[in-house]
Amino acid sequence: MSNVICSCLLGNNAKVRLRLSQLLHKEMESIYGVSPEGVIDDICEVELQGCRRDFFLNNTGIPFTIGMQVIIESDGGYDFGVVYSTGQIARKKFQLKGLDKNGHECTAVLRIADENDNQAIIELKNRQTDIRTTCQNKIKKHELDLKLVDVELRMDQQKLSVYYTSSHRVDFRALVRDLAGEFKARIQMVQITTREEARRANSFGPCGCLLCCSSWLQKIHANPFADKSPYAESAGNDSHAFNITGICNRPKCCLGYSKNEKGCRNHSSAQPAMPLVGSIISTPEGSAVVESIDAQKKLVWLLYQKNDQTRRFPLDKFNALFVQK
Repeated sequence: MSNVICSCLLGNNAKVRLRLSQLLHKEMESIYGVSPEGVIDDICEVELQGCRRDFFLNNTGIPFTIGMQVIIESDGGYDFGVVYSTGQIARKKFQLKGLDKNGHECTAVLRIADENDNQAIIELKNRQTDIRTTCQNKIKKHELDLKLVDVELRMDQQKLSVYYTSSHRVDFRALVRDLAGEFKARIQMVQITTREEARRANSFGPCGCLLCCSSWLQKIHANPFADKSPYAESAGNDSHAFNITGICNRPKCCLGYSKNEKGCRNHSSAQPAMPLVGSIISTPEGSAVVESIDAQKKLVWLLYQKNDQTRRFPLDKFNALFVQK
């Protein structure tokens, strides 16, 4: 995987995510109606650096809009973010994650970013490249076997988070002391997975769209095939198994949401009764091609060559009619 190309909240990819959120809010209003006037929702979802999102309390007395830049509390200091969802959407996301039941305490939004804050944010983002270069040079100096993924300097410049990947344990105590003396800030080393690295890449997948983990997916799942779908079972035998692997070298998250679709063409080698996609079958109506199968629902689609019609058969019926015993 290439290095992170963008973690800026003000980039074009961030505008796409905000536009998706705006469309979701419009759909929500058409279903549940507009919130009564004078009612200010106390929960809002804010997108932070690195495509991270968290919930904050709105104690400002001012209703927020999607895309508004705000200053939020952050670990004894303050940082900046962009409002991602408000109102009923934010409240429902908060409830779906179970944060209302486990006593989750939200920090507060301090204020809406003014012109001085906006200028400070721009200057901070301009420093990111120099900070990253300095961290990279320090890593080479200490000869550490780790890959630098991203750096985040908090808005108050009192905390620097360094995100990295490594296949084994790394002793970076000397590096932390060196960085603390260089930036005069508290250093936090954060080891992340390749999935989190892909989220921070904030780039496009093989499909040409923004990565699901960077755009709309709320949570990165360690294993999207925990229910043992046919995708995972056939990954080792299918000659086109590379098509299910994302830029993180892990199974694509989107496949976990399309496994019930008709177009599922993968099949499990543990199911010998499953026909091969593309095989030709002789039927009373003429020759037909196995167009696709659904291993989970046990359905087979046949495309008749004579009239280009498609018919669906349950697997048991297909085996009884066309498979020789």
